[in-house]
Amino acid sequence: MKRKFALAALLVAAVVTSGCATVPAGQSGLSTTVSRPMSDITPATPAESRARVHVDLGMAYFEIGRYDVALDEGRIALNDSPGYAPAYHLLGLAYMLIEENGPARQNFEAALSAAPGDPDFNNSYGWFLCTQGEELRGLERLAQAARNPYYRHATRSYTNAGLCHLRLKDDAAAEGQFLAAVQADPANRQALYQLADIAYRGGRYDQARTHLIRLHQQSEPTAASAWLGLRTERRLGNRDAEASYASQLGSRFAESDEYQSMTQGKFE
Repeated sequence: MKRKFALAALLVAAVVTSGCATVPAGQSGLSTTVSRPMSDITPATPAESRARVHVDLGMAYFEIGRYDVALDEGRIALNDSPGYAPAYHLLGLAYMLIEENGPARQNFEAALSAAPGDPDFNNSYGWFLCTQGEELRGLERLAQAARNPYYRHATRSYTNAGLCHLRLKDDAAAEGQFLAAVQADPANRQALYQLADIAYRGGRYDQARTHLIRLHQQSEPTAASAWLGLRTERRLGNRDAEASYASQLGSRFAESDEYQSMTQGKFE
């Protein structure tokens, strides 16, 4: 569940609201319009204002893993304002995380039927499709979200696209997406980690080290990033740096799979 929650963080905008404003699309895509995110638009009616309160509350519960409450709040929002697209989006996210894929798909599609150009909705549905073995369709949705000029969170779509390409075992395409994610947001920790991992697998240990340094300048190492750092420094022959990572694994992550691999000498 922790891994699912980490991925879910890539899907969620800070606020989900109502309304829609569109301009003609300048690029090809799944929709004929480029829409401002509904999170940028003021609710149009009192009913939508009430629904927004419940969606915002549901999203807060979603972000802490209370998917049951998120579902309840999404349903209340739809009772307040039938057809309210952000409520369908919330329900789709919650159903996806509890692995009820049929209702997840149905709700994502309902949200996009109401607001086909919304980048948050396309981002979420794109990642959902990637997890369902529909990677090419998912990548189309993610690309549509990323190129929306109104989308402030394109780094999420680039990151999700990178993860989607990894599912297709295409490291080169994934690396390109993660580089775009870091360009959009230099503090994107997941993209930096994935860039380091791809570089390591490709034998580019100096590049892996550079990405990890950037990552660890922004946040404390995780078990995964410390383990990758240890193996990278081991490959480079930097024994002091390797020992430092080993110490961190032992002191902070002694219950982790990575620590067990280290103690058993399973470096690859």
